[in-house]
Amino acid sequence: MRYAIYFTPRQDEPLARIAANWLGRDPFSAATRPVEAVGDLSAAEVAFHTASARRYGFHATLKAPFRLARNETEASLRAALDDFAEVTSQVVIPRLVVGQIDGFFALVPEAPFAPLNNFAGEVVRAFDRFRAPLTEAEIERRSPDSLKPQEFRNLCQWGYPYVFETFRFHMTLSGRVGPQESPRLRAAIDSLFAEVLQRPVPVDALTLFVETEPGAPFMALSHHALGRRPARKTA
Repeated sequence: MRYAIYFTPRQDEPLARIAANWLGRDPFSAATRPVEAVGDLSAAEVAFHTASARRYGFHATLKAPFRLARNETEASLRAALDDFAEVTSQVVIPRLVVGQIDGFFALVPEAPFAPLNNFAGEVVRAFDRFRAPLTEAEIERRSPDSLKPQEFRNLCQWGYPYVFETFRFHMTLSGRVGPQESPRLRAAIDSLFAEVLQRPVPVDALTLFVETEPGAPFMALSHHALGRRPARKTA
């Protein structure tokens, strides 16, 4: 069993609904749904291109999937998320746009946004005590030879290559797409998300996801709204 701390919009928000329809799965429920044709893409093409993203559900990674440390429990993790969320303010992303990272399509901030990166770093630090150390097999699955030195150091220290200065906020919408297929896929995604991406996106909660067994779809387990009371003052 693995857990992950993600950002995802509430189930009833337009961005979440559109993404669930595109991916063919809502991570807040066990239900899958048949994908539909979008633009010039057939339903079969959409299903093919979204297969890898479908298992994880629509999300942005803040604390990458991890096994629980021996001295921690799901209950202690959820309690810590409540405590963190109560004293942490939300961050509002001015605008998300469709981008391509390492060949896959995702929603990304239109411009670098330091408050978002700082917030993500706080999450990484605050919850690292809940993470069991990576095994050698888990490190190998990250293809360490392909990582830059800082990314490899992050992987060993924090369990994920892309944290702090290498963090890239993204909400994945597809698997890797070749250059010949990219224009059609981008056009379909643009047409589907264009209207909803005109509005700012508040990162207003942390959502705990769980993978109950290797290869199982990630499911939203608990939702923790940010900023429910002022931060505690320290001397």
